[in-house]
Amino acid sequence: MILRSDEFADLSTADGGVMRTHVFRPVAEGRFPGVVLYSEIYQVTAPIRRLAAFIAGHGYVVAVPEVYHEYEAPGTVLAYDKPGTDRGNDLKFAKQVSGFDADAALVLDYLSSHPACSGRIGVAGVCLGGHLAYRAALYPRVAAAACFYPTDIHSATLGAGRCDDSLARIGEIAGEMLFVWGRQDPHVPYAGRQAIREALEAAATVYEWHEVNAQHAFLRDEGPRYDPALFVTTTGWMLGLFARVMGGRV
Repeated sequence: MILRSDEFADLSTADGGVMRTHVFRPVAEGRFPGVVLYSEIYQVTAPIRRLAAFIAGHGYVVAVPEVYHEYEAPGTVLAYDKPGTDRGNDLKFAKQVSGFDADAALVLDYLSSHPACSGRIGVAGVCLGGHLAYRAALYPRVAAAACFYPTDIHSATLGAGRCDDSLARIGEIAGEMLFVWGRQDPHVPYAGRQAIREALEAAATVYEWHEVNAQHAFLRDEGPRYDPALFVTTTGWMLGLFARVMGGRV
């Protein structure tokens, strides 16, 4: 589908600031299911924009919020280098988990009311964004969530104080989940993956689980860890989930 990829909305936040949210959507008439896409720690980089356009091109309105809006000016993108990585990791552990949750409610409200959105909502994310997609799935309105190599769920270390309750709240998830992991990812070792899967089973969550031979960030189409073949395969699992659970254009 031909897309619009030049739109954004500055959503007003409780602290008096704004959360810039980038929007990618088909130019075709009609209303489409919505997807909130959560970025890595670097915010809305060029690879994240391309991923958002890829999803939107399959018939979705995609909203990509800037996750560190309390700390960085609207439009800030962190570089894929050591200073950018250090800054992104510092902010991941500076922001309150409640702040991430408030952001999720805000962007879900925005997307649900977007005139091009059908009201059926899914979420997706990579790395930090995978964890944020998981937490967004705690909201009952989220029908499906695709979490690609989500960090910190197994260790409960997201946010200020490095003490989140994500795994403890797994029973609250009502939508269908997809998890995709790289076996060679040092951020989520085998024991951590097993802890998450056991919790999913105990909670009777509806989920799909895939482990592939890949490094962390294998979806990022920039840098040495990118795996194009796995990009095609694993995003296909996501698109299959979204199509089945959220339907298409109305």
